[in-house]
Amino acid sequence: MRHCVHILLALFLALPLGVSAAEDEAAPPQESASAQEAAVPEEDAAPKHYLSVTLDAPDEAQGVLKEHLRLLKKNQQEVPEDEMARAGVQQRARREAQELLRTEGFFAPEIGFETPQEDQWVMHVKAGERVKIAHVEIHFAGALAGADEALAARRARLEKGWLLPVGEPFRQSDWDGAKQNLLDDVASEDFAAAKIADSKALIDTERGEARLSVTVDSGPPFKLGELQVSGIERLPHDLVERYNPLRVGEPFALARLLEFQSALQNTPYFRSVIVDVERDPLLAAAVPVRVQVVEANSRRLSAGLGFTTNTGLRFEANWQDVNLRRRAWELATGLRVEQKEQAFYGDILLPPRKGSQYRDSFGALIKKSDISGLQLNSQALGVTRARARGHISTALSLRWQHETTRTDTQHRDIRALSLDYGWKWGRVDNVMDPRQGLLASFNVGGGLRALLSDQNFLRTSGRLVWYQPVGERDTLILRGELGRTWAKSREGIPQNFLFRTGGTQTVRGYDYESLGVYEDGATLGGRYMAVGSAEYVHWLDAKWGIAGFVDAGNATDSLDDFDLRLGYGIGGRWRSPAGPLALDVAYGQHDKRVRVHFGIAVAF
Repeated sequence: MRHCVHILLALFLALPLGVSAAEDEAAPPQESASAQEAAVPEEDAAPKHYLSVTLDAPDEAQGVLKEHLRLLKKNQQEVPEDEMARAGVQQRARREAQELLRTEGFFAPEIGFETPQEDQWVMHVKAGERVKIAHVEIHFAGALAGADEALAARRARLEKGWLLPVGEPFRQSDWDGAKQNLLDDVASEDFAAAKIADSKALIDTERGEARLSVTVDSGPPFKLGELQVSGIERLPHDLVERYNPLRVGEPFALARLLEFQSALQNTPYFRSVIVDVERDPLLAAAVPVRVQVVEANSRRLSAGLGFTTNTGLRFEANWQDVNLRRRAWELATGLRVEQKEQAFYGDILLPPRKGSQYRDSFGALIKKSDISGLQLNSQALGVTRARARGHISTALSLRWQHETTRTDTQHRDIRALSLDYGWKWGRVDNVMDPRQGLLASFNVGGGLRALLSDQNFLRTSGRLVWYQPVGERDTLILRGELGRTWAKSREGIPQNFLFRTGGTQTVRGYDYESLGVYEDGATLGGRYMAVGSAEYVHWLDAKWGIAGFVDAGNATDSLDDFDLRLGYGIGGRWRSPAGPLALDVAYGQHDKRVRVHFGIAVAF
């Protein structure tokens, strides 16, 4: 009987559930409470209130707090709902601010909040006194700790170069930077595996003092081993070795590796280069030098349009193949067509031989011009040995040329075999747009009648340009140039071994190469030349500037006939991506004429 009651009770309890299920299938679905709340229109929802926090702190503390404190960085911080939530937000901000201020050397700040309104807070910060360095100890371990005099001298230099001396304020970033700088100095020479073995910064908040201690373990001295080159696919596999200045067994020096890397990067063969060693103490006796390269495109076609008041409109096309015959020979050939001058050239540059810093090249040039009444046609063949090392570059060339010149009534054929030497030195702050520095060059070359030349001659010339900054933006540019051809007369000497001047970048206010020996309706080259220039550039902003200048110079065939031609004027300057462009208006005092000088080029 008891079991029957249980069964009936179970059926009775199950019956409403079954009915409910059936009713749910037939009735429309009912929304949950949360869904009903979401369905309330936005205009009926309670508006949110956001917190506005103002920082009241000394200048030396504001920077780090404004940059990193989350309470100040949040764009939308909702107002805490009650007193407990508000206290929690303030406590978290107070702890975070204390940690941030510690990194700036403030270890006992006082931080409080003022809440004039529920949604407007003021955070008051009294940073207190900044901790200062009271004591510094630098220790060395490893091979650098040896008793050798050279090692002792190096340790003394390292200690002298420490960046956080006694008396300086303590800041975490300065402390980290000083340690890293010390480590870099040790690891840059001999000790590639150097590391910070221990470092401590003990802070005495009562005295406001910091006592610093750092230990650098140099590890063993490293010697360089063989090259390990990766990334060479199309180029000759010995190409990297040809540029290698390193010797097996020489001490490790980061500067030497970077010099090697720069030499490779400056070639047209590679898009990127990384030269490094594995800093494993077990490899110190002969650590391999790893060279990772990414090859550049071997062939390139480029073209451009340009204009200059010297030679008029210009079209130029160039073809380059840096892996000719898969031997890393660099072919450079091009055609330049200007209104007053046209040229076609082809040069082949060979990679340096192993262990040599010289690059040999050979090429040909065909040139035609009609400038200042002188029609000139020339053909030349030449070989050159060039070298670039540091700030100095040199070139030694042997060149044979045939030249034809025409004036109104005269026609000349000239042949010369010349040996030429060029030297250049430069140290400027910006190669594309120099503002400070010095550029110098010198050239000497000549030929002999006994060696396939129509005349004995020797040409010498030199040029000096000085850039001097004035104030925050302005620049003073001084330029001087002298030249002389040593010969009994100018007859039988090619025009490129004589001198003409005038025009942009020489003596403004006069036509291009119009200053020289005037004869038979044309300006010919003379045996003497002198040019000087002073220019002041005032930059109005980062891109635009104005300039005032005075140029003087001439070229003649006799010192007795030398008479300086003066030109002066003003101009505009624009810093383009290719360097400053100049538009100058100059007055030539001798000709009593105003001329415009301008140049622009666009590559495509």
